[in-house]
Amino acid sequence: MRQALPFPLSKDKTFFDSLNDWIGDIFYDILPEKGYELRDEQIFMSFQLEKALKERQVLFAEAGVGTGKTMAYLLPAIAYARYTGKPALISCADEALIEQLVKKGGDIDRLDELFNLNLDVRLAKSRDQYLCLQRFEGAKKRSEADFLDHIEDTLPEFVNKTYSMQQMYPYGERSSYPELTDDQWQQVNYHPIQNCNACDMRNKCGLTLHRNHYREATDLVICSHDFLMEHIWTKENRKHEGQAPLLPEVSQIVLDEGHLLEFAAQRALTYEVQESSLYDVTEKVMVDGVREKTLGLIERTIDLHTEFFRVLRSNLIPSEEDRKAIQEDPLLKRIGTELIRTVDSLLEEFVFEGELFSIPEYELNLAEEYFEQYNFSMGLFVENGDAISWLEEKDEIETLVIMPRLVTDILDEKLFDGKLPIVFSSATLSVAKDFTYLADTLGIDNFESFSVPSPFEYEEVMEIFKHPVAQEAKAQKVLELAAEGGQTLVLFKSKAAMQSFKRAVPKDSPLALEFEGDRELSSVVRDFQDGKFQVLCSHHLWEGMDLPGDALTKVIIVDLPMPPSDPVFDAKRKFSEHPLEEIDLPFMQLRLQQGVGRLIRSSSDHGQIHLLLTEEELRIEHLWQNVLPVAAKNR
Repeated sequence: MRQALPFPLSKDKTFFDSLNDWIGDIFYDILPEKGYELRDEQIFMSFQLEKALKERQVLFAEAGVGTGKTMAYLLPAIAYARYTGKPALISCADEALIEQLVKKGGDIDRLDELFNLNLDVRLAKSRDQYLCLQRFEGAKKRSEADFLDHIEDTLPEFVNKTYSMQQMYPYGERSSYPELTDDQWQQVNYHPIQNCNACDMRNKCGLTLHRNHYREATDLVICSHDFLMEHIWTKENRKHEGQAPLLPEVSQIVLDEGHLLEFAAQRALTYEVQESSLYDVTEKVMVDGVREKTLGLIERTIDLHTEFFRVLRSNLIPSEEDRKAIQEDPLLKRIGTELIRTVDSLLEEFVFEGELFSIPEYELNLAEEYFEQYNFSMGLFVENGDAISWLEEKDEIETLVIMPRLVTDILDEKLFDGKLPIVFSSATLSVAKDFTYLADTLGIDNFESFSVPSPFEYEEVMEIFKHPVAQEAKAQKVLELAAEGGQTLVLFKSKAAMQSFKRAVPKDSPLALEFEGDRELSSVVRDFQDGKFQVLCSHHLWEGMDLPGDALTKVIIVDLPMPPSDPVFDAKRKFSEHPLEEIDLPFMQLRLQQGVGRLIRSSSDHGQIHLLLTEEELRIEHLWQNVLPVAAKNR
C-alpha cells in the first residue's frame, strides 16, 4: 500500500520545491530542537542528493566520517520513494553492513522514531544467505552433526507438515544461526548447483518467502552490492524465461560504500567449475534403468573432469594469494575441448532419458542445467579471450573461476543508462579529491561529485603510531599491542594473512580473540560491541563497521592494504600504462582511509591507530602519510 508523503504538497510548488523546504526544516529546526547538532556538511549533502534525484544524475557523494551520511541520503530517498510509488534501493557492501544499517538503534530505526514515518524497510540478501531445504536434507543423510539438529528444531511447522489455510512466513536467514561457523553454513545454504525452478519444496523455501516479502516493500529495499549486480546481470534473462527479476522496480539507487561496486560487478559475472560438484550431480543421475550409452558418457565425463583438474593443479603458479594463477598449457585446453564435446553428447542422451522417465525429474533437470552451465564456463576457459581465470577454494572446494576482465561496458548499458538517479555514498570515493580512479573503473563518463570533510577534530581524539616491524615479527607485535588493553580491531589485507596470524596465536594466550568466519559476522560484531571479547580479527571489516564510544578504541593495521598479486589485479596492471599510480596506489590509499575510519565514529570517540610497517612499507611513507587524518608518529 502506497504511503503518504512526509510533507504536504501544494499547487504552488513542485514536489522538489517542497522536498527542499522539508529538508531545510528538518536540519535547521526540527533536529536541533530534538538535541541533534547542526552539521553544515550533512545539510549540504542532503541538498545535493535532492538535486541528483531531480536531475537523475550519477552523484559521487564523498562525506567524511561523522557527517551523518545515512540520514542525509535517507530523508530525500524516502520522500522520493513515496512520491514515485517505488521503493528506494539501498545497496551495501555486504550482508554484515546491511545488519548494521537496520539494527535496533541504528540510523533507520532512529529516523523512523524521530519523525514517526512508519517506515516499510525490507531486506533482500544474497541467495547464499538463506537455508536450502534440499541441501539441508542431503547434509542430514551424510552427517549426524549437532548443528543440523539445531537447524531442524528451528524450522517452521509448515516446512514438514501440511495444514489447510496455514500461514507461511520468511525464515532461514544466515543471521538466524549466529553460532554456526561459515564452514557449517556452507553445507546447508543455497548453492548455484541447485535447480530452484524444479524444486518440489520451492513453495516452502525460506528464500522464496523472503523474496515474495521484500518485493512488496514501499519505502526501502536494502540489499548487498553482490545481489544488486546479480539482479542486473540476470534481469533480462529472467524476464524472457517468464520469471520475475530478483529485485522490484525502484525509484533510485543509493550505493553505500559505493567504491566497492566494481568488485561486486566482477564477482557477479564470474563463471565457476567446481571439482566435486560434478561428482555430486552425476551420482544422482546414475540410477537403475539408465541406458548403457548414457552411463558410458557419464563415466567418460567424470574421467576427463578428474584429469582436467589434475593437470590444472600441476599448472598453478605458486602464490600466497587465495586466487592461484594458471599458466597456459595446450594439454589443459585439449582436455577442456574434449570435455565440452562429451558433455554435449551427454545432454543429447538426457533427452532420451527424460522421455523414458528413467531418472527422477528433479535430478534430471538439475543435471541438464548444471551441464549446460558447465559447458558454457568451460568454453570461456578454452577460448581464453578477454577473460581472467584462476583456481581458488570456495566453501573448501577447489573451484576454477572465469571472469571478464572489464565490466565497464555492461555497467554502462545496464546500470548507468540515465534512467535512475544513482548516488555513491562513502567517506572515501576519491584520491585527493579526484574521482577519476573510481569513475574510470566503472566506466562512468558523466557524473557530479562533491567532497565534504569530517566534522571531527582528529588531532584531539586520535593518535596514529607507526611501528617498524619485520614481516615475521608482526604477529607477536599484534599480540603485544592488544595486550595493552582496549577493544581492538585487527585488520588484515587478506584472509590468508589473517589465517597465518591465527596459527601463530599461542593456545594459552590470555587474550579473548575472535576471528571472522568462526561465527556469523554480524553476531560477532554485536558481541564485540557489547564487550564480550576484546580482540576482533578481520580481513573484511575495512569499511562500514560503526562502533562508537568505548566499543572500539584501538585499530591495528597489520600490513599496508596493497592489492594482491593475483590474476584479477595482474590483468588490470597489464592493461595500464602506469599500474603503480593507476591501480596499486589508489586501491591502497582508499582502503587505508577506510580502515583508519573505523576508529572515530562520533564526537565522543577517541583511540589509537597502529600501523605495523616493514622497511619496504616505510620507504613509501610519502605515498600513504598524506591520506591519514593526522600524522603518524614513531613508537
